[in-house]
Amino acid sequence: MKSRILFVLLLVVSIWACDSKTSSKQETEQTVYKDVPEFNADSAFYYIQRQVDFGPRVPMTSSHEQTKEWIVSKFREFGLEVQTQEFQARTYDGLIWDLTNIIASYNPTAQKRIMISAHWDTRRIADKDTQRIDEPIDGANDGGSGVGVALELARILSTSELKADVGVDFILFDGEDDGEPEHANRRDNSQIWWCLGSQYWSKSPHQSGYKAYYGILLDMVGGKGARFYREGHSMYFARNIVNKVWNYGIELGYSDYFILKDAGEITDDHYFVNKNAGIPMIDIIEFSPEIGFGRYHHTHDDNMELIDRRTLKAVGHTVLFTIFQE
Repeated sequence: MKSRILFVLLLVVSIWACDSKTSSKQETEQTVYKDVPEFNADSAFYYIQRQVDFGPRVPMTSSHEQTKEWIVSKFREFGLEVQTQEFQARTYDGLIWDLTNIIASYNPTAQKRIMISAHWDTRRIADKDTQRIDEPIDGANDGGSGVGVALELARILSTSELKADVGVDFILFDGEDDGEPEHANRRDNSQIWWCLGSQYWSKSPHQSGYKAYYGILLDMVGGKGARFYREGHSMYFARNIVNKVWNYGIELGYSDYFILKDAGEITDDHYFVNKNAGIPMIDIIEFSPEIGFGRYHHTHDDNMELIDRRTLKAVGHTVLFTIFQE
């Protein structure tokens, strides 16, 4: 009897010791994250306001040209290498537009590169509105927010004492927000009439043989109450990148923004980067599986009153954290 009791006690002690070792091992194996600079949402907000102040950034207008010069000057002010990719594209209604993709590179000699993208143009009509339908929109969120976050990321990367171990290419696409209006009687389905800049760049990149480890597209990332679901093409082409970014966002405390639920597929700039350039790119975009785009989408409600610094912080901090962990 005593020997049986002794055996049981030895077994319990042995199990406890193994559990202690396992627990200790798990504690030592916890991920240690690299330090990350602070993302300044006020600065990103200011960059959005500056874009809106130029007026709607519709291609072939003075507002569009002034915005381009300002964006290029900001990237250069931050010390990035900047180049522009000028091209022409035909619109759904037969116009020939002069368009410009803007490319700015941080740490251009680094072998491992991350691509951060947005579109910098705005829509020439408010076809989802009930008034002033034929007038262009401000595009504070649809266009402006992605550029604002990208500019703030560029500023931080170039000025912070903490340095990322990767190179980052900011590629801002032009001519994204066109396409036939919602109320069009006849749709020309011969090609996709929006995402003109990414369609061009993905087939003719600014640098022959250009490759990036992965890319993140920022589209409508500043709206009040925004929720970011896992977009369909992103999950198909770059599921592991989606999961990484969403998990980082949640770990950083932004679970109200990064939702672990799938949404539908959206033909956005990232689709062409994936399909034509072979670079796995995800889309952080406000698009709900229940209601689709927000009510402001392609209306005059897409103005500065829509922009929320908390949303900019959630997205900007998460993307910055992701870059610094590479």
